[in-house]
Amino acid sequence: MKQLHGVVPILPSIFHEDGAVDEPGFRRVLRYVLEAGAHGVAFPALASEFYALSDAERLRLTEIVVQDVGGAVPVVGTATAASPQAALELARGVAERGVDAVMVMPPFVMRDGPAATIALFSAIADAIDLPLVAQNAPPPLGSGHGIDFIRQLLTEVPNVRYVKEENMPGGQRITKLLTGAPPSLVGVFGGAGGRYLMDELARGAIGAMPACELTEVHVRIYDLNQKGDHAAARALYDRTLPLLTFQTVFRMDMTKEVLRRRGMIDSAHVRVGAVPLDAGDHAELGALLGGVADLLLAPATA
Repeated sequence: MKQLHGVVPILPSIFHEDGAVDEPGFRRVLRYVLEAGAHGVAFPALASEFYALSDAERLRLTEIVVQDVGGAVPVVGTATAASPQAALELARGVAERGVDAVMVMPPFVMRDGPAATIALFSAIADAIDLPLVAQNAPPPLGSGHGIDFIRQLLTEVPNVRYVKEENMPGGQRITKLLTGAPPSLVGVFGGAGGRYLMDELARGAIGAMPACELTEVHVRIYDLNQKGDHAAARALYDRTLPLLTFQTVFRMDMTKEVLRRRGMIDSAHVRVGAVPLDAGDHAELGALLGGVADLLLAPATA
């Protein structure tokens, strides 16, 4: 099995203006992420609008990811769903399509508590022979489990080899989780768009799973940190923070608008929960992109 590490971006779902899936645009974004040096890719998660996709769309796009990556880096599929039964079916489906690991967040509409979460992960571990990633995200979509419970989950379901920890304060939680963690745990990833990347790495995270619009910069930060050049890594990190702060408000709308401006996709359409940018927001985003244009594989354009 391929071990996960480094920058593993969450791929967005790309849509036409009418809301239909844009497969060519999706493939262009995937190609960019690979050219940017990503150490792996993940799909679909929160930054993918997984909740707005049909199961058929999820499986079709996962199949495209596996095919286009062609084994170059690990592919993390997902099985987050509204019920344990749906999650188990999705886990089998993405495993059949050739992913290298499966990330799961407990059911996000109605929550049955810790015992049901352990039962869900146990059922998936019994059904597929792949390492599992437990995504511990905050409400409203995530369950926000405490670290003691995550440690219990790791102990009772050793196929859970990784944790993506996104609750705050993330750095403290990573430290607590890695203190006395069971040997089955390979590592912890940060999330939250990469906003806390330096602190997460300093505390022992093996990487991050951010949105993808700044993949080449996140890869450089990670690589510099691994080489011990923490000052250079932090200088790049500091330059990304204004954009990542902007993203906390506009989320997928911002990610897709950046990808559109960079020429990868035709539409920044968000199916559900859009937070549209107005003229002032577009101007601000242009200024922020201008501040990092020299770091990007292709210059951002207005």
